[in-house]
Amino acid sequence: MEDIQNIFLCKVDEVPAGGALKVNVAGRPPFAVFNLSGKYYVIDDTCSHAQASLSEGDIEDDLVICPVHWAAFHIPTGQNRAFPATCPVNAYKALIEGGNISIEIKN
Repeated sequence: MEDIQNIFLCKVDEVPAGGALKVNVAGRPPFAVFNLSGKYYVIDDTCSHAQASLSEGDIEDDLVICPVHWAAFHIPTGQNRAFPATCPVNAYKALIEGGNISIEIKN
């Protein structure tokens, strides 16, 4: 049986419309929470190519562009879409309840 942990990330009003928020959780790599037209998405914040924060990157439609080497990632799925990144980042389903954003992670 898998152990699933619910992790609170932030309040919905902390994530700017069309923007992102970096969230640090003790014992975990940082997460990037995105608000795209009122829909929330969560991916790993660290680029799979270089140690850069994706929440600091430019958002173009549903892509985030890494601020260091311009790798692009699809925000809903974490898939890499432009070089130099050749690996995706993890994507998580954003759970919205009572104005809170959380994710479930299998331990």
